[in-house]
Amino acid sequence: MKFINIQYCKTKIGELILGSFEGKLCLLDFRYRKMRKTVDERIKKGLNAKFAENNTEIIEKTLAELDEYFHGNRKEFDVPLKMVGTDFQKRVWEALLRVPFGTTSTYLQLAKNIKNEKAVRAVASANGANSMSIIIPCHRIIGSNGKLVGYAGGLPIKKQLLKLEQITTQSGTK
Repeated sequence: MKFINIQYCKTKIGELILGSFEGKLCLLDFRYRKMRKTVDERIKKGLNAKFAENNTEIIEKTLAELDEYFHGNRKEFDVPLKMVGTDFQKRVWEALLRVPFGTTSTYLQLAKNIKNEKAVRAVASANGANSMSIIIPCHRIIGSNGKLVGYAGGLPIKKQLLKLEQITTQSGTK
């Protein structure tokens, strides 16, 4: 049996769960999000592995990079990623990785970026299924009207992350 090594970590934005598999990060998510069980099951099934609480070099590297990010000293992450999802979800997550630090985008723009403009709802759903918050920056996606919309960690945390990145939205976040 293969194992996904996991650790829990308290941060200034809440408690996170981190997971690594075969030398890559496969999970960085809010421990108490509503979809926790669904996300965990998708990852375990996709990797044909079980969770085991162990520390790894990748988890340590991720924690160090997160600490640098939270202190304003990191804008991009270098941790190797293992995305677990459908081909469509992976395309959306790859597009999210191209949304630069300090900027925002919309679900519509993301759909255009993957050359599937009519898939706005599916893009939003894939965004919500992201299991590597912060590193795959779904917090940078806002509504077409400039307002903050859904986030696995909750809108107050999304607002906090955007403030950390110094992004101003129409809803007055900075």
